[in-house]
Amino acid sequence: MTALPPYAVMLGIHAGADGCWVMPFSPHLIGSPGRLHGGAVAGLMELVAHLAVRAALDDAAVVLKPVTVTVDYLREGAMADTFARAHINRLGRRVANVRVEAWQTDAEKPIAAARLNIILERP
Repeated sequence: MTALPPYAVMLGIHAGADGCWVMPFSPHLIGSPGRLHGGAVAGLMELVAHLAVRAALDDAAVVLKPVTVTVDYLREGAMADTFARAHINRLGRRVANVRVEAWQTDAEKPIAAARLNIILERP
């Protein structure tokens, strides 16, 4: 696995069990009082999508460029650890379509979902 980007390191993101990623709660992730900042949740989901596509590629020289990121916030993020998992809907030669869900206490009750289109620039 390649090194995580600086933003992922700042968020504290690390690999969890069963192919999910974890963003541990930290006070610097609070948005409005008592709530997890939506930007941190969106950042987690974008990074997890990127990591999933990178892991699925057989060519490390491919450059990934997200062109569309749509985030649906489904419920408040609590001051708790947040988990995310990506599902690649399609991995073509030039574009990847990825869906990501983020949750806290129950994977069946996501706090946010994202859809991403990622351009794959091959050398």
